Order: sequence, then C-alpha cells, then structure tokens
Amino acid sequence: MQFLNTLDFAKQLDATDALKKYREEFHFPKINGEQVIYFTGNSLGLQPKRTQKYVDEVMSDWKELAVEGHFYSKKPWWDYHELLAAPLAKVVGAQKAEVSVMNALTVNLHFLLVSFYIPTKKRYKIICEEKAFPSDQYMLQSQVRFHGLRPEDAIIEIKKRDGEQMWRTEDVLSKIKDVGDELALVLIGGVNYYNGQVFDMEAITKAGKSVGAMVGWDLAHAVGNVALKLHDWQVDFAAWCSYKYMNSGPGNVSGIYVNQKYLGKKDIPRFEGWWGNKKETRFLMQPEFDPLENADAWQVSNPPVLSLAPYLASLEMFEEVGMEALIKKRNHIVAYLEFILREIDKEVSSTFEIITPAERGCQLSVFLHGQGKELFKYLMKNGVITDWREPNVIRLAPAPFYCSFEDMYRFGQILKEGILSNEQ
Repeated sequence: MQFLNTLDFAKQLDATDALKKYREEFHFPKINGEQVIYFTGNSLGLQPKRTQKYVDEVMSDWKELAVEGHFYSKKPWWDYHELLAAPLAKVVGAQKAEVSVMNALTVNLHFLLVSFYIPTKKRYKIICEEKAFPSDQYMLQSQVRFHGLRPEDAIIEIKKRDGEQMWRTEDVLSKIKDVGDELALVLIGGVNYYNGQVFDMEAITKAGKSVGAMVGWDLAHAVGNVALKLHDWQVDFAAWCSYKYMNSGPGNVSGIYVNQKYLGKKDIPRFEGWWGNKKETRFLMQPEFDPLENADAWQVSNPPVLSLAPYLASLEMFEEVGMEALIKKRNHIVAYLEFILREIDKEVSSTFEIITPAERGCQLSVFLHGQGKELFKYLMKNGVITDWREPNVIRLAPAPFYCSFEDMYRFGQILKEGILSNEQ
C-alpha cells in the first residue's frame, strides 16, 4: 500500500480497520482537555472499560458472601485463576496445562530458576543478552551468587557488533555452540525492552537444547504483542508480566509457562506451597506436598483474586479478537508510524534513526539525533504520552487494540511542531 501523510488518508485507514470498535473499549487519559495519543502500551496498557465489572463482581461477592466466596461466588475464588489458563494458552502458544498465573514477573523468574538453573561443576554458565532489562540482570546475578558462583565467571552476555543497534541471531547461535557443554541456561528477553527487537526464539531455543542447556524466555514485551509458539518450540519455561500489552493494570500478576515434560513430577527441584498441592487433598492439610499435574504446581499461595479479575477482563478481549488479527493490525499501524516518522524527517533539519530492526512487534525506538529531552517534554505537554530512554531515545508503541491511524498522523504533526519550536 502507498501511504500518504494526510489526515484524510489516516481516517480512511481507520474506516477500514477491522478492530476500530475496540478503541471505544478503553479509557484514555486527557491532556489539555483532549484525549491523548498513547504510545506506552509497552509499559502500561490502558484500562479496558469492562474491567470495572469484573472487579465489582469480586467486591460484591466479598461483601455478600465473605469467606464463602471461595466456593459459592459466581466465579469461585479458590480456582478463579483456572479461568485464565485457556485464553492465555492461546496467546502464548501453549497447552492449557502448561500455563499458570501468580506472583510478579521477577518473582516468577526466581521461582522458575529453582527448577531450571541447577549448575554443576562443569555445566554452570548462563547466556543472556547484553544490557538485558535491569531486573533480569539482578535476578541472574543473585541466582549465580546463591549457588556460590561469580557472575563474571558464569554469565555470558551476547553483545551487539560495533556500530550496530541490534543483535544478530548468528552471533547468539555461535556463542551457544562455543559454550557447549558448559552451558546450563539460556535466558533472554523475547522482545528487547530498549530497541524493540524480536529475537528468533525458535532458532535460539533449538540451539540451546542441542547442547543440553535449559532455555527460558522473559516475555514481558512479547506476550500480547508477537506470535508465540512456546509448546511447539519446546521452550522449557517462560514468564511474563500482564500489565503491558495485556492491559491488566499496574504491577499486576505474572504468567508462567512450564513445558509439559516437567509437569506432574514430584522430584523436580521447586519451591513449594499449599496452592500447588492437588485440589483433592489441599484442604486435608497433609504433611507431604502432592503437586498438581499442571503448571499450577509452581503456585505457592492462593492467588490474589482482585488482581486476577482485570486480567480476565482483558483476556476476554484477546479471546474475541485473536492474536492473528491483532498482529495484522500491528504490522499495518507500525508501518504507517514508520512512514510518518520518515516523512517528518524529510521536512525538518534533525535526523531520526529508527534503531528497531525489521524483526519487531509494536515498538519503534527512535534515536533523536540533534534533539534532547526538551522534545520529549514538548510531546508530553501536547498530548503525546511516550517514553524516554537515555541517552536520547523515545519508544513508541502503538498498541493495536486502541491506537488509531489518525493518532499516527497527529503525532507526526506534533513532532514536527516540537522540533521546529526547539530550533527557534
């Protein structure tokens, strides 16, 4: 399609958008009395309007039933989390038994590494990407130290080539092969938070498994954003947060994936608690742990139902639309955003560098040569909610559920005005 940088053309694209009705399903903040252009679904998704109903239902049941709500509410609390498993499995490409919802992302990564990082004298090294999200770095370093090892000996970071802004898959595969039988674990962010690059998860997983390593993925920026086939790829484990593209609310619960080959095992290393115990014997208060035969065995405490309710509300929309339709619009709207950026670049003296490679999801990370944080502040003051990353990058993530093509056009005009005003 031949794009045009005009308001009429953007409106034409919106008129034919198969998902356009879902924009009305979300609450938008306002700046200066106007609905914002929201580019930070990669940080915190907007609130679905239907969320209130789901939360109110739990509050009403608590009010009317108190403790009996665990078993006699419309959606009983004691197995409320099970309602999320089937729709979530579709989003991540898993079997229903392989997913569960609990805790927060880094907590779950720690819990999963109890099972999947078991270093030996020979096989103890971990491969991750250079400058992974800081929480992942801290988590890996502390795990290594917990096992009596030194991070500088055990953790190998895959670096970008000099002068390049992306990781090359061949470099990751080569490093996996080189480390070989010393490699215990590959753990990488499926979509890099900084440059928006989507890693070749299938190829990297296959390479890690070929040398006998465990392979896991931090899918914080991937779930609800890119196509995932965790089961088919034979990923060992994965975890993700739910408040970015999944729109479940600030700091909300995390999801986990555990490959079916590890389910139902009593002898797997694991931190255990009573909610991972089989439902049939959970309330018998027996002294020995009897694990569930699905990923819920990794749960340690009863899930926070008030947090699960918004997640369930959002998953209902994912169930209605499906990842294929979301990805189709994502590709179209991100391509239009890239076109707008390049058109504005032609009209102003500054130069943009899009550092996100072709392997991408919703996010475009833009290096603003010749522009400082003042431009970011201008955008925010004028109704564009975006994200700043040092030293000079703005991250733009037009989530397909609620962003419009008109948003992309309007953003381009505000961006141009901001650059010209800074140059005066």
